[in-house]
Amino acid sequence: MKKAILAKKVGMTQIFDENGVLIPVTVLEAGPCVVTQIKTVENDGYSAVQVGFGDAKEKIIKKDIKGKTIVHRNGVVKAQKGHFAKAGVDCKKFLKEFKFDNAADYELAQVIKADIFAAGDKIDATAKSKGKGFQGAIKRHGQSRGPMAHGSKYHRHAGSNGACSDPSRVFKGKHMPGHMGSVKVTVQNLEIVRVDVDSNVILVKGAVPGPKKSLVVLKESVKVQG
Repeated sequence: MKKAILAKKVGMTQIFDENGVLIPVTVLEAGPCVVTQIKTVENDGYSAVQVGFGDAKEKIIKKDIKGKTIVHRNGVVKAQKGHFAKAGVDCKKFLKEFKFDNAADYELAQVIKADIFAAGDKIDATAKSKGKGFQGAIKRHGQSRGPMAHGSKYHRHAGSNGACSDPSRVFKGKHMPGHMGSVKVTVQNLEIVRVDVDSNVILVKGAVPGPKKSLVVLKESVKVQG
């Protein structure tokens, strides 16, 4: 991997290309990210670059009656403050490691901006999907409903879960009602339509996982398709 960046999802809109064709795009505030740590094979056993994104407030660390540390929202603990001070950067809200092929070329406090990508690049977008709460089998797994007549014993139920005598159990992985969404999702081979370097904005064709203001990880595609 040679290119990657952290971004915040702003929302969706639409633009027109030079031929007047409408393109739905997702607006991402990509960076600027700063290098907070460089991991080497000698010290850490592997080579990687740790980057930070989003400013975090330095809050006072308090102790509760049991001596446990209480950290305010968006606050950082004392050890994190030392970590950022060692790198010579301000406190950051998000930290992420990337195993770049050229990790040795990076330096502490180096800024990574949206210009690492260009229009036409293929990327993979990773984020936590929207949480849907507890949902039934129809919405969660796309199952079909039962008859809606008065004599029907079920309408939106998942149906039979398994025979009583054999196998006398419910098979692991059976599609049933439960918690839906709020999981890590990766969409591959998305196309970058436009990059605004001055505003650190990247426009990606189509939809990107996650709600607005969520953290999105953009990496160069591992399975490039035509």
